[in-house]
Amino acid sequence: MMEVSQSALMASAARAAHLIVDDPPAVFSDTLASALLGERAKELIGYHRAHGTHPVLARARAAATARSRYTEDLLAEEAASGRIGQYVVLGAGLDSFAYRSGLAARVRTFEVDRAATQRWKRDALARAGVAVPGSVAFVAADLEAEPAAGLLGRLEEAGFDASRPALVSWLGVTMYLSREAIGRTLAVVGGLAPGTELVADYLLPPELRDGAGRAYASAVSAVTAEGGEPWTTFLDPGGMSALLAEHGLKTVEHVRENDVLGTRADSLAPAELSMLVRARA
Repeated sequence: MMEVSQSALMASAARAAHLIVDDPPAVFSDTLASALLGERAKELIGYHRAHGTHPVLARARAAATARSRYTEDLLAEEAASGRIGQYVVLGAGLDSFAYRSGLAARVRTFEVDRAATQRWKRDALARAGVAVPGSVAFVAADLEAEPAAGLLGRLEEAGFDASRPALVSWLGVTMYLSREAIGRTLAVVGGLAPGTELVADYLLPPELRDGAGRAYASAVSAVTAEGGEPWTTFLDPGGMSALLAEHGLKTVEHVRENDVLGTRADSLAPAELSMLVRARA
């Protein structure tokens, strides 16, 4: 298995390309995404430069920017209120929050991912001349295989305080995991301190997708499977809320892409393919 997943590379390229090919105002500004791609940046961002209006590439940018914008806006709100001082990023991939955001100094960030991915990312940060601040902890875990008690223990070993609430983000991951693995991770989040919040995205089943969502799925799902990352789990909003409730989490809201993107004149159009859910322990 490669050290960093293709999906992580594609998401980072989409966030980087958004600042280049889409019209202002930017939905989300990931100013480090290009640097973290390293030698792959020219190639991966180049696809967007050359074919930025292609539905598959535009769809990737819409999904990556909308989910990141919603999550970091919520984190800013919760941190400003003093309710949240810990941020857990499940399946962190090439997420760059802790290295570019002014908010990063006010929260303790725990990046959870496979050890090989974390090594790749730390090398990429070093090559880009980006220092890892003391507010960041790397927590090595494979969410498909990790037992619930193991994940919590690894977080606590890294300095996580389970008695204090946290915001947990889980973006671009659940569709690649089994329902059982999703449940094990939700059990950990649901058992954290009251007031803990979760933001996760999930893929809708085929019958709930619109034309744009079905077209994207038709073009991409087989490619991701061939690359070793098949789409495994699909949930409707009711099913996701039930799964959350089963593990001690109360749904606050389900969010569509158009709730974040709004009306735009460029190719960054929302689709009914995935949704965000916000839940609270």
